[in-house]
Amino acid sequence: MDNGFRSAPDFTNACVVMFGVNLSWILFAIWSIWGLLMAILFSWAINHTMTWLHARAVVRQERSIKRGKRG
Repeated sequence: MDNGFRSAPDFTNACVVMFGVNLSWILFAIWSIWGLLMAILFSWAINHTMTWLHARAVVRQERSIKRGKRG
């Protein structure tokens, strides 16, 4: 049965590209204001946080699968 609704477009690629663009100008601004060391420290902190979030998501997914849920 056609209810007149179409599926939503997938904006994943646009989101990833804009994340990279925004991260680039933020790092450039930090570099120009406080120097290269602060930009490197900020990049390290972002990398550490994203790695921690990924590890946390993997643990949550494993626990969910053990409980019999998917996704």
